[in-house]
Amino acid sequence: MKSICIKTNNSNLLDYLYNEFKQIDSDNICFSINEFKKFKNIIIHYNGNDLPSFIKKISSILSYLVIDEFEEDLLKKIIFKNYFYFDNKEKEQILNICFDIFSDDFTNQFDKKFNILLKAFSKYLRNNKVLFLSGFINFRLPNYNKLLESTVDDAVNSFIVEKEYLEFVSLLKLYISTQASQIDTIHLIYSDENSILLDNNKNIIPFSEDLLKTKYLSDISFSKNDYILNTLLNLIPKKIYIHLVNNYVDDFINTVSIIFENRIEFCNDCNICKLYKNIPNHKEHIKKLNLINKNNISLS
Repeated sequence: MKSICIKTNNSNLLDYLYNEFKQIDSDNICFSINEFKKFKNIIIHYNGNDLPSFIKKISSILSYLVIDEFEEDLLKKIIFKNYFYFDNKEKEQILNICFDIFSDDFTNQFDKKFNILLKAFSKYLRNNKVLFLSGFINFRLPNYNKLLESTVDDAVNSFIVEKEYLEFVSLLKLYISTQASQIDTIHLIYSDENSILLDNNKNIIPFSEDLLKTKYLSDISFSKNDYILNTLLNLIPKKIYIHLVNNYVDDFINTVSIIFENRIEFCNDCNICKLYKNIPNHKEHIKKLNLINKNNISLS
């Protein structure tokens, strides 16, 4: 017979374990709740012949318990210890990003955590009869804690990038609000990363890759679209019509929309839109126009 004693003073955890153990469908398992000295205990007795299966069932329940009841506090401890210099609001944002990371790839992330915990609990319970729950979670799960620490690090990196992005956008919004417009209207014909700019007379607005060196751009980059953004920032149009050839709004278009706000108007059904949507292999066509644009070649 195999007996396991799980010790904890947390009534909520006892209730959690009690309810889960009740779901085990086996005549070979019985359990009881007792209190000895400082700890309350759940004692599980097994008198069957498949000990590995019994250990796996108990370890599985304990693994779910850690993820459901302890994980948030463990993440908070890691954030407080490793990133103490952030204020409380920032720490809360980092914690929420951790949750987002886990939920964005839920099945894979959950399986990874669960398997680490299952292995740790199973290895311990095969050779021990008593498990101090809080002590085990705090000191005997190094691989699980490493995974949580890695997640926190990723969350902090995402938080910093997002913070820099918002500061970048705020700076540009402030800049355009203090500068005079150099042109009334610009049409941005956008297709993935192949774009052209037209003025109100449908003439190509020239740009140069040298604009990438100007002061308006930060370390945040949109690849080939950097010079498009810089051109818009140099000209500060009163109105920007964005023609989405592929009807897709990506990060770059979102950023332009945030920076220029009420100057932006989206269009996907005007004559310009129809022209570029109906051109066979419009990407190659736009690339050719970009080449003309880059070299300041006139179409007239």
